Amino acid sequence: MNGSSALTALVAIGWRNLWRNSRRTLIMLAAISVGVWAMIFMTALIRGMLDDMIHGAVSNFLDHGQIRHQQYADDPSIDNRLPAPGPALASALDRETRHWSQRIRVPAVIASERETTGVQLLAIDPQREAHLSFIAQAVVHGRYLENADDPGIIIGESLADQLETRLGRRIVVMTQGPDNQVADRGFRIVGIYRTALKNREKMWAFISLNTAQQFLGVGDDVTEIGWQLPDYNQAPAVAATLARDAGNADSRAWQDIDKFLNSSLSMMDGFVLVWILIVFTALSFGLVNTLAMAVFERMREFGLMKALGLKPSAIVLLVLAESLSLIALGLALGNALAWVSIRSMAGGIDISAVAQGMEMMGASAVLRPALYTHDLWLANAVVLGLGTLASCLPAWRAARLDPIAALRKS
Repeated sequence: MNGSSALTALVAIGWRNLWRNSRRTLIMLAAISVGVWAMIFMTALIRGMLDDMIHGAVSNFLDHGQIRHQQYADDPSIDNRLPAPGPALASALDRETRHWSQRIRVPAVIASERETTGVQLLAIDPQREAHLSFIAQAVVHGRYLENADDPGIIIGESLADQLETRLGRRIVVMTQGPDNQVADRGFRIVGIYRTALKNREKMWAFISLNTAQQFLGVGDDVTEIGWQLPDYNQAPAVAATLARDAGNADSRAWQDIDKFLNSSLSMMDGFVLVWILIVFTALSFGLVNTLAMAVFERMREFGLMKALGLKPSAIVLLVLAESLSLIALGLALGNALAWVSIRSMAGGIDISAVAQGMEMMGASAVLRPALYTHDLWLANAVVLGLGTLASCLPAWRAARLDPIAALRKS
């Protein structure tokens, strides 16, 4: 019998031995399947929450990257502004990004007839901004800004309640213009937007870009150029490419702009690995115990095999074949169960009961699991690799049995 035929025979014998105690095998199979399902499903929930946080931050004017004045990060005032993109930079943005837009972002104070509060005033190009952020789809009363010369203002629903004002009323916006001059102007509310995050509604007020440039007296200057890509993971490379055409401006990817969010992602990657290892550790006790019991019950059988001339290495392969068959079947069932669970929850899980906590994390009240191929491979590789390693101990013990002593056991 050649090597491949012998290995095939050992695998066949191992598979048959697996079902000699079908109840124990089914219990262990259920444990592995549920463990694999828990690894993949919980990881998908975590990834879904992270994706939601990233999507929320990107649509909340973080973008996948921005070009700003070198001093803007330290002093976000209108004094630290940029000229409008020249032909070279505009061409590079068209070539390297999916969508881009220029904005003016300044802190401001809004006053109604009754209340006054602070906001972030964002001047946008309405047509370009519609591809980048949430605002174009979030207007629930009135209208979105029609063009870059629109004289109106859009505020959030919660901000309107706070200011005790409504659609069609006039409010006064005050901010700091160039050279520390106070700039103020009255705007009529043409739109009110609503988001899942109430704090976001109180944070942003929107006016058109050309109106803001005239209001502030800054010519064609802007404070930032935001851009987005099909894949946010490519942002650092694109930011470096754009930096060559940005002159003295600061070109950064979102990972450099929001370091807290980037650190959270790195921490979650580590958490996913630790979670998988914890679940596997619990599984490994059952797996090793099952194989150890199988070896203990078949000591006379292994002793007889060795007495008939079967090599210790063949006994090791036989026990490993049983173990790998059990693991492979458990992985297949666990993967299938996880896939069905994730597909059935594609519409999201309503967690509005903890909406305030999710809002603090920048996530919405609907959690949608997200299954990534590398997470799937990681869970399967950990179970298969460490499962094989854990199976080596009972296999090694079976191979070291003394044939005579084993045959004397009852």
